[in-house]
Amino acid sequence: MASGPAPQSRLEKVWYGGRTAGPGLRLLSLLYGMLQMLHRSVSRLFAGHPGVPVIVVGNITVGGTGKTPLVARITELLQQADLRVGIVSRGYRSSAGAGPVFVSDSSVAASVGDEPLMLRRLTGAPVAVGSKRLRVARALVARHGLDVLVSDDGLQHHRLGRDLEIAVVDGQRRLGNGLMLPAGPLREPPRRLARVDYVVTNGGEALGQEVPMALIPGPARNLVTGGRRELGSFADAPVVAVAAIGNPGRFFDMLEDLGLQVEPKPFPDHHRFSARDVNGWADRTVLVTEKDAVKLSGLAGSSWWVVPVMADLPDEFEQQLVARVKTMTRENR
Repeated sequence: MASGPAPQSRLEKVWYGGRTAGPGLRLLSLLYGMLQMLHRSVSRLFAGHPGVPVIVVGNITVGGTGKTPLVARITELLQQADLRVGIVSRGYRSSAGAGPVFVSDSSVAASVGDEPLMLRRLTGAPVAVGSKRLRVARALVARHGLDVLVSDDGLQHHRLGRDLEIAVVDGQRRLGNGLMLPAGPLREPPRRLARVDYVVTNGGEALGQEVPMALIPGPARNLVTGGRRELGSFADAPVVAVAAIGNPGRFFDMLEDLGLQVEPKPFPDHHRFSARDVNGWADRTVLVTEKDAVKLSGLAGSSWWVVPVMADLPDEFEQQLVARVKTMTRENR
């Protein structure tokens, strides 16, 4: 059962589907660009630094590009290099407010956000959230005596000083029509990519000096029992695939590439699931993303499984990044 592409909103059809942006949208894009430039200039006047090297991982488009798995992989690499790593995040759609709110394994997504909770459980690293990222970062460093901070998103949050910037690009959708919001998907102009330290391309073809990244799925984990099962073993019968991420089609395509018969259930990014959403799935085999698993565990049936993915990067890039960060931490002492 082929899933086909996930349904696109009207704006997404303009951004990625070839529809022409009308003059009204283009005018709004011009205004957005002017406001974005003003915001950046004002923010830099009040910028500060938490006192340890900061790596910002973000994107210049709205929607998912795969940055959170990259944050998890970078954190893991730095932990393996014996560095004390913390993660800061805005905690989008959480009740954290300005923060800081410190994330624990027992936190709930509604309080701290789905991605911060996922990162805490994946990496075990100290995680804190709040819209005032500089305040959050300083509190996290003071509480845990960290060597380095990784910011999940925040490329446009210029009040948080940074030492290294990594922009993630969706290798399939790229920058869409290349226009600023709302006529296009861009938060910043394409030339912004020339000012970051690394551009990491998730899937598709890496262009020029871009670093290629692939998301590699691992064995599925049962949301109720914690048991493991190889993904290929689900190919015998149709499965319900659930994704409330920026680009749900990528999740569905990944499962189909593994030979699974997928019944796709896309939801808006960061969707908060209710019992009504999952009505009728209790006795079905359901596969969900890690990001959605932190919100669905209390609703899960006995045959609901989370599909973990790991960011796969070139060895040369990983070694270069770790060496660069270690040099920064030594210079900071």
